Amino acid sequence: MKRYRNGEIWDFEEEMQLLGDGFCDQREVILGLDGDTTCTVCVCMPLIPFADELPDPPPILSRAVAGCSNHNSVGESAARDALELVMADALSKAGSTRFCVQAVCLAVSGVNHPTDIERIMNWLRDIFPSHVQFFVQNDAVAALASGTMGKLHGCVLIAGTGTIAYGFTEDGRDARAAGAGPVLGDWGSGYGIAAQALTAAVRAYDGRGPYTALTPSILRKLDLSSPDELIGWTYSDPSWARIAALVPVVVTCAEGGDEVANKILRDAVQELASSVKAVVRRLQLCGEDGNDTFPLVMVGGVLEANKKWDIGREVINCICKDFPGVHPICPKVEPAIGAALLAWNLLARYSRQGTLRSETYSS
Repeated sequence: MKRYRNGEIWDFEEEMQLLGDGFCDQREVILGLDGDTTCTVCVCMPLIPFADELPDPPPILSRAVAGCSNHNSVGESAARDALELVMADALSKAGSTRFCVQAVCLAVSGVNHPTDIERIMNWLRDIFPSHVQFFVQNDAVAALASGTMGKLHGCVLIAGTGTIAYGFTEDGRDARAAGAGPVLGDWGSGYGIAAQALTAAVRAYDGRGPYTALTPSILRKLDLSSPDELIGWTYSDPSWARIAALVPVVVTCAEGGDEVANKILRDAVQELASSVKAVVRRLQLCGEDGNDTFPLVMVGGVLEANKKWDIGREVINCICKDFPGVHPICPKVEPAIGAALLAWNLLARYSRQGTLRSETYSS
């Protein structure tokens, strides 16, 4: 371990040492991180003895939040700063230090290639002592684990600012669909829905598309006076989360009977369902006859059932037509806790096997 460029954020460790044992919790801990284009969450969980059953809900010593950690969205430097800051904050709140950490499960959107994983692993090795085990995954894996108490089996559908479907079989095979970002078509995501709504508003104003209630509704939401101003608003700060924040406007217009808004949501449902179906087919999660039961963990603001136009319910209905054995799960814990539970399960498995190694899950 060496002092990293943000070394000052770890100064609390020296202060704890000076204050003595009464101010520093010496128990072994696990860090679980979930990072996406909106924010990054880190939880600190005590290392529960492997002979014990995982309690439900699991004990959490602290929770910390930082900014976006998707390097494709904010750049590598800003993403790295957010991750280091949130880990230091979680340990400080727990009265713990890096020397007490036994494992870090870091699940971040934008981790899609072995080079992404290797870069993060090298950076983590610089920050933590050599005994710490690292598990680096796409954030979809932590979301799946949040619904399965840390076990990797089944499929997860994330639909927030972005979207991805990710699945695992019990023998460790994995597959994914979507999750390529807005440029390559994350249709069905919050960004995709909102971007289509903005496009529809501009097309209606130009005369290239039908009238839609989206135009005046979006203008009111953004406090703009003319559709001409939408262009400037969009490109002044084209961050994904900022655009995706317009999804509630689309849902409200759809519930009010606007056909353009309804078509956008219907298309989103088809896109999200098709992502899940693609993963299920590739992994045969439904069995050879297509009727086996499999868990589908559903995560993200787009899927939350808080409106009459329930996107999540419609996605399930669409999937059920082809795979009646789908078992939807709304997690009781957040993905960061799922990441911590996944790390605990992996450590427990390696302990039983007598081996410890850092591991990654990514396609």
